[in-house]
Amino acid sequence: MSLPDTYDGTVGLAIIGGTGISRLDGFKTVASLTITTPWGTPSSPVVILEAPSGAPVAFIARHGVNHQYTPSEVPARANIAALRSIGVRAIIAFSAVGSLREEIPPRDFVVPSQIIDRTKGVRPATFFEGGVVGHVGFSDPFDAQIGRIIKSCEGALVGGSKIHEGKTLVCMEGPQFSTRAESKLYRAWGGDIINMSVLPESKLAREAEIAYAMICMATDYDCFRDDAPPVNVPEVLAHMKANATNAQHLVGHLLEELVKEEHVDVLAGATLKESAKWAITTSPAGISPEAKQRLNFLFPDYFPLD
Repeated sequence: MSLPDTYDGTVGLAIIGGTGISRLDGFKTVASLTITTPWGTPSSPVVILEAPSGAPVAFIARHGVNHQYTPSEVPARANIAALRSIGVRAIIAFSAVGSLREEIPPRDFVVPSQIIDRTKGVRPATFFEGGVVGHVGFSDPFDAQIGRIIKSCEGALVGGSKIHEGKTLVCMEGPQFSTRAESKLYRAWGGDIINMSVLPESKLAREAEIAYAMICMATDYDCFRDDAPPVNVPEVLAHMKANATNAQHLVGHLLEELVKEEHVDVLAGATLKESAKWAITTSPAGISPEAKQRLNFLFPDYFPLD
């Protein structure tokens, strides 16, 4: 049965699915939106789901429905812009990660608080270019309130898995994994987990005034251990399967918690409201017509077209 390609309501919350999370089970699918942005089309249709409570949530598969985009190829600007255009003001992103710490075993989850950027500048990482300049704060990349709510749902996990907080996430370019020397270096820098996907996604969400948190699912130990055999694919796939099942459990509990009245400001992105408006340093007369068109797509209330 074909799904509607429009949705009349406002969707405040989105889930971005990473490796191993290409869909959400247990939710009613009510629409599938094909959205074109000034930065192209998202990596997958924006699927609108309804939680058991009736609350809507948007879902994007970061790497595509068939996992066809490498981390460097993900159209992150189109993904974030599309979500912003339908009213999303809070994002919970999932990602598979390698563990840099013995105390974070495979199948545990992590809610990071900081990022070390080891990407190589090949990924478009801002909306503010080509005729407009803006500088947004990024000292604390993740929304702390959403992080606390995620931690409060730890009881939804099965198999003894835990949720670790306050950790530092290293984002590398990929698609190859680290060398052993790099892995040891990241540990010396204070890195706790490593992935290839948090940037520029989290930066773009901040520019778009969207509260952002990431749930990282450990699939293996990174290669820092000299006395351990190399990670094998069947082992990683088994951990990924268990993580995906646990993620489904967690999402259900998390959405039921987030839609409570006391969290209304979280889903409204209240702490970031108008932050992009005041981050722009280009004088209004100096913003190019093309840049005005892009700003209007993201922020029609701030930058209406003449």
